[in-house]
Amino acid sequence: MAQIVIKRDGKTIHRENKTFAKRREAAAWGAFREGEIAKPGAVENMKKEDPTLAEAIGRYEREAKRLGRTKAAVLKSLKEFDIASKRCSEIRSDHIVALARELAETRRPSTVAGYLTFLSGVFKIARPAWGYPLDEKAMTDATTVASKLEMTGRSHQRDRRPTIEEMSRLMEFFAGRRVDSLPMERISAFALYSARREGEIVRLRWADLDESHSRILVRDAKDPRGSSGNDIWTELTPEALAVIKATPKTGELIFPYKGDTINFAWRNACNMLNVVDLKFHDLRHEGVSRLFELGRTIPQVASVSGHRSWQNLQRYTHIREIGDKWAGWKWLDIIAPTQQPA
Repeated sequence: MAQIVIKRDGKTIHRENKTFAKRREAAAWGAFREGEIAKPGAVENMKKEDPTLAEAIGRYEREAKRLGRTKAAVLKSLKEFDIASKRCSEIRSDHIVALARELAETRRPSTVAGYLTFLSGVFKIARPAWGYPLDEKAMTDATTVASKLEMTGRSHQRDRRPTIEEMSRLMEFFAGRRVDSLPMERISAFALYSARREGEIVRLRWADLDESHSRILVRDAKDPRGSSGNDIWTELTPEALAVIKATPKTGELIFPYKGDTINFAWRNACNMLNVVDLKFHDLRHEGVSRLFELGRTIPQVASVSGHRSWQNLQRYTHIREIGDKWAGWKWLDIIAPTQQPA
């Protein structure tokens, strides 16, 4: 194999290689290519026609519409791997398989599959849209190999749900903090009764609340096709609406906080109280499961949760009990008392 690497200011600006049957052929090709590349402007012209994968990803990030937060984070991280420094024309299926293998060392098969799916989006449009020599078949072949070698796979369905005892302990913990701290007891109760994700909760606006019809507009709701601009009306359960009505209006947003801050506060509380393997997102699972246990149909549940398909709701239908296990839970009355003081 003959390999050519050009560096400027300590950074690799061009890399290419080619394999031959004989050493002398590789040496001849290397000498020929070095002569070509040494010509004025040659490297700059090659970069325009054959950029690195990192540059191709960068253009995809700039031009793609509705690039969700997760996808944007994955694409950004992919630019840090070795494969990203290769020219588009150099990338073969074995390079992508090597990437999948490296990802699989620290990530679950479902996560690796997600990384490859997002990267395949770049491969699909690079040649027809920009003329970049990325081989879409190489990506397809690599995806097949990664699946066969079990580096990728489907995610395991999570069924962790909080108990009343766990939630009561967490609420006691949150309520015992400073008055000016993040109101996690109110946010947690709303997440449970509304079945909303933390990223959606922090985007809810007072102007989007339709109290007369017990509904609210969820902006940029999560969707496989992209969350940006995916605004949907969702029903508010009586309990969720009560929490909102008991929330002080301090600005445009109902819950003017950050999703990462909420998750951090939740994890910290669970660690302090030794509540094992309970994520804030599990409150959404509990909220959806509760609706099924109350006897709601799939369309009725979807009107609250925002799910679009039966497949996505199917895992919630294995109900454990009938009725509302949260009926009479004291913390709802503490957070949203039915009789407001005069």
